[in-house]
Amino acid sequence: MKTGLHPEYKTIKVVCACGNNFETGSTLKDELHVEVCSECHPFYTGQQKIMDTGGRVGKFQQKYGRKS
Repeated sequence: MKTGLHPEYKTIKVVCACGNNFETGSTLKDELHVEVCSECHPFYTGQQKIMDTGGRVGKFQQKYGRKS
């Protein structure tokens, strides 16, 4: 590899809006501020809601016999 061509890969601090902090590897120079993380995102916390547009989810559940 050529020297001086690739950015430096180092450990940075990630700060979420919910207050969670963790470290990850990145080529950024400073800390990274994000709005959602795995601690506050509805998919990971189990609070995700299914958006039923036009009854598609209900039709699928009726067709394949899944009870809600």
